[in-house]
Amino acid sequence: MHGFRIRLAALALVAATVAGCTQLREYFHPTAPFVSAEWEALLQEVRAFQRRIGFLDTDNFSDLTKEFDGYPTCGHTSRYHLPYSYEDPAIRWRDVETEMECLLEADGSDVFFTTVEAWGEIGTPVTPSMLGGKLDRFLYLVIHEDCHDQFELPYGIEEALCNLITYRAMAAFSREKFGPDSREHRAIRRYAEQQSELTRTTKAVYEQLAVVYARYDRKEISQDALLAERAAVFKKSYRVLGPTRAVPNNVIIANDMTYSRHYPFLETVYEALGRDLARTVAFFRQVDKAKPTPAEVVKKYRLKSASEVEFVRAYEAEVVSTIEKVLADPARR
Repeated sequence: MHGFRIRLAALALVAATVAGCTQLREYFHPTAPFVSAEWEALLQEVRAFQRRIGFLDTDNFSDLTKEFDGYPTCGHTSRYHLPYSYEDPAIRWRDVETEMECLLEADGSDVFFTTVEAWGEIGTPVTPSMLGGKLDRFLYLVIHEDCHDQFELPYGIEEALCNLITYRAMAAFSREKFGPDSREHRAIRRYAEQQSELTRTTKAVYEQLAVVYARYDRKEISQDALLAERAAVFKKSYRVLGPTRAVPNNVIIANDMTYSRHYPFLETVYEALGRDLARTVAFFRQVDKAKPTPAEVVKKYRLKSASEVEFVRAYEAEVVSTIEKVLADPARR
């Protein structure tokens, strides 16, 4: 009987220890809850917060659709060329419905298929996949897609800017709504911090690849050497970026780079504006008004059209220059 009590006490101690470890893990690595049935009320609260930081109302998320779960996205590109961004014509975006269709059209190229839950600038509805996900992802989608409707900047700037604003806004909103010590706020803040760090990692990986591809373009290495070296970079990045992400290839890294290339620069602008979201939104409205038009960029750089990758690079460079000029002018800032 005495031995039984000792074993029972030991089991209770083990159970308490396991429970304690679980609680500690949840405290230091909190997970966001799923989106609740009260999502409409939450959406209205997010919208009220957005107005306070200067967002104009959008047509997004005005209704719930059950006709589709998301927006299929399929892209192909050569293994022997590293695209600049998702706007690079080197990526062939296909209009298909399934991953199998996407793979069948790849023809030996790098291929990327995904289904995104929402799409800004088209009056995107709330989709079942948004409601079936976690709270942090829901907040990200609402704020990021609404952000796209606030500006008319080149996507290489706007994607990074909207991520920056979204990460800061979702953390600020959750702190107000749920409280600074709540599980929800800690999970949402952690999500924003992790995504911000992944952005910087993506940029570093892309820049490593760019060095390898530049050597190939100069004919310093063979096709086999190129593929071997890029495989090594991708293998290392996969360990860093995490197994939950798609296995990287040229389409994926170029797509992700669209959100990452100018992110560190925009962070410095946000810092210069006192980490003030409303001031940041107002500042980039000024940039939007002051930036050159696409036609002016085409003319200045003597380009054939606005559909070539040289235009994408030039337009982003011109807007970066505009940001610097507006930031340096106290009256406009």
